[in-house]
Amino acid sequence: MPKQPNILLIQTDQQRADTVRALGNPIIQTPALDRLANEGAAFLSAYCPSPVCVASRCSLLLGQWPHRTGCHSNNPMPHDRVSLMQTLNEAGYQTHGIGKMHFSPKPRNLWGFESRDYSEEGSGMDDFRQLIDENGYDYIAAPQGERSEYYYIPQPSQLPARLHQTQWVGDKTLEFLERREPDRPFFCWSSFIKPHPPFENPVPWNRLYRLVEMPPPYMPGGYESLLTYWNRNQNRYKYRDQGFDMNLIRLTAAAYYGTISFIDYNVGRILNDLERRGLLDETLILFTSDHGELLGDYGSVGKRSMLDAAFRVPLLARYPARFAAGARVETPASLVDIFPTCAAAAGLPFDRDDRDGEDLADLASGAVQQREVTGQFSRAETGLYALVNNHFKYVYSAADRREWLFQRHIGMPDFRSVDGNPAFGRQLNAMRSRLMERFRSDGYDEPLDGNRWREFPQPAMPNNPDAWQLFQDGRSVSDRFPEGYAPAVDTIKPPPLKQYHLD
Repeated sequence: MPKQPNILLIQTDQQRADTVRALGNPIIQTPALDRLANEGAAFLSAYCPSPVCVASRCSLLLGQWPHRTGCHSNNPMPHDRVSLMQTLNEAGYQTHGIGKMHFSPKPRNLWGFESRDYSEEGSGMDDFRQLIDENGYDYIAAPQGERSEYYYIPQPSQLPARLHQTQWVGDKTLEFLERREPDRPFFCWSSFIKPHPPFENPVPWNRLYRLVEMPPPYMPGGYESLLTYWNRNQNRYKYRDQGFDMNLIRLTAAAYYGTISFIDYNVGRILNDLERRGLLDETLILFTSDHGELLGDYGSVGKRSMLDAAFRVPLLARYPARFAAGARVETPASLVDIFPTCAAAAGLPFDRDDRDGEDLADLASGAVQQREVTGQFSRAETGLYALVNNHFKYVYSAADRREWLFQRHIGMPDFRSVDGNPAFGRQLNAMRSRLMERFRSDGYDEPLDGNRWREFPQPAMPNNPDAWQLFQDGRSVSDRFPEGYAPAVDTIKPPPLKQYHLD
């Protein structure tokens, strides 16, 4: 059996697919990601299984679509199933996790990791929080930036770069490479919290981009017709639905780019260390994100959308033995493909009845050219579903009782739906039928009523513009106010049934 490669999975949170300079973004600076793209394969039509953190990660680590995992939003994962890490660990891999895993509702679950370095947003004491407390920053209530009303307000970090979580993930990855067991292949999952909002950067990264460099958000004529219930919902609870300041949103984009370049710098440190150790070409390196970010496009922010800005993700693969340098792959790919890709590289069998996905090496070589991938967020009356193939993207929103059909053009954003146009009636019917058949064949019939979408009661949003605005603060700071002063609202958490709203 050939020698099993090491596997390094680098993941970011909420990074758009169009944020890699080598793939066409003329503004952003990403020399490390450019290196991966030029020395490996870039998947230009890669989509997340679900445009939200927990569900997307669950599908990645289980290799199954959300309708099969049962995790379709930020709801609990099925922790009784065999994960990618377990599969590799049982095959002899040393498995280690660094940073944000978002394992819900068991954030400290190992789930096949032999070891972990813990760092999650708002999780209380973890390895990263302990580090900054020990360095005299225990007074910082929100080390990843102030949330709630400040969620989409660009912020300078309260931490120096050397103690920022982005640098910490890079440091911990280098520490793992130093102490790994050299007689075993390793699987290391290095997971950055950024560029997830708040968009806060330490010096000097907070000055890398300026407002004047940033183009205005993409808002094609008639864009309002492309928005779903979930766009309106999250614009409300993210405090972005009562007016749109173009300068603020451009500044927000500049801060967002800064978080990605700081991540890129740390990816570069990791690549250089692998090269110094003679491990670079012996390691399958996968870089991706769990979902994208609307960033003002279509007058919206956040994710929870099947528009490409939120639904499409960067996906890069470097391993000379299986991926040709400079390959650009247009066939649709998904994060569910990471499980079979790792299994194939390690020489392990892959049960297609139990797992979904394709080996990314087959997509890159052209062995698989025609492909359909699915997407799902939420369920029942707020279910949002998608099917993507080489030429079209079909979307259905149960809350709106509405469907969309987009023609896909590589490098172009979604600009107009062709649903209702008789020239595309056949394609619309075919895409709808294939998505329904995919659900039906997997025994997922909740959204179906025969050959039609099931109609649920339609949810309504309150007219009060301050309704549904959420508080997502960090540590309580009530005890820090002088006598005679008390905040009207301190740390407020929504009740458990509303936790799926949280990011």
